[in-house]
This record gives sequence, structure tokens and C-alpha cells, in this order.
Amino acid sequence: GMGCQRKRDPVRDIPAWKTLSSTPLADYRIAKVRAVSRLHPITGKAHDFYVMDCPDWVNIVAVTTDQRLILVRQYRHGTDTVDLEFPGGVMDAEDPTPEFTAIRELREETGYQGQSARVIGKIAPNPAIQGNYCHTVLIEGCELKHATEFDPSEDIETILATSDQMHQWVGQGRVQHALVVVAWTHYQRTTTLPSI
Repeated sequence: GMGCQRKRDPVRDIPAWKTLSSTPLADYRIAKVRAVSRLHPITGKAHDFYVMDCPDWVNIVAVTTDQRLILVRQYRHGTDTVDLEFPGGVMDAEDPTPEFTAIRELREETGYQGQSARVIGKIAPNPAIQGNYCHTVLIEGCELKHATEFDPSEDIETILATSDQMHQWVGQGRVQHALVVVAWTHYQRTTTLPSI
């Protein structure tokens, strides 16, 4: 019968589009913008799109030895608000792993250092227009060991919170950064998994 009668696999049934051209347009430090021309797999027609190339990011769920979460408060230029977030940062081109970036960013932003770092989640922040990924890194056993080292444009306050407080703040919208809420979800998933 027709296509509507056939059972569709929601993932494998949509073919990728063929890229005809990719033209760099601008480099704004936080993102490079390019125009791509791609071929529609069904109609065969070419369509133009804009894509942002950003480096990968990390969000850090850092847990202290007394089981508190390390949060940071800082001003955000996009929303013009002071936001409550997990520590995080941009992966430098020479950073070998997300864990490496996370350890550095946690130390610089908060002065805390932990016993172990592992990736507990990876998401595409906005696959419609961006090609990068955001890695959630869990660092446990954190203790205050260093002075903070802010970038020239940073002004950050460190806050320690219980899981209950974090749960409340996410529910109230006090934590509004989408990627932080995702990191919180990754953390909750790992802490509620049955032990093997």
C-alpha cells in the first residue's frame, strides 16, 4: 500500500541530506557561521541553510565530600540576568577530553577539586542550527583546594546546595539554563540507576 500504511522506523527512515556546498561567512569567536546548500533527499531540490560551528561545551555536576552540589551565580549577557548554574565552559581545541576541560573549569571558577571525573551524558544543544555537543561531567569527592582564577570578563559566586534545593530551584525556574537542567537530569538518572 501507500506510505501511510507502512510502519515507519522513526530514526532510520529519514535519509540524510547531501551537502552540495559549505561557505564560511563569519567568525564571531563564540561561533563561526556558514551557509550550506543541501539536496532534499525526496524532491531532489537544493535548499540553503545557516549553520553555527561552536566548540563543544562541558557542564559539571560537582559533588562535595558532604554530598552538596557546587553551583555558580553569574551575570549572563544573552538574557541580561544573573543566573544560577552548574560550573561549565568551552572545550579548547587542545583539550584531550571533556573530563580534562571539566577539571580545569571547576578549579578556575570555584577553586574546587575532586577525586574522579566521568562523562555521564552528551547532548546536542540545538541540532537545528549548531553542530556542537555539550558533555555532562560528574566530579565527586570535591574539596576547596585552590583560589579561583576568573577570566577577565568573569565575576562568579560559588554556592553549595543540597539535591533537594536544586530540585526546588529547577522547579521554580530559578535555574533557567536549559543545558544545566539537562545536566541535572543526567545526574538524577545516574544516581537512581539500580546498582549491578
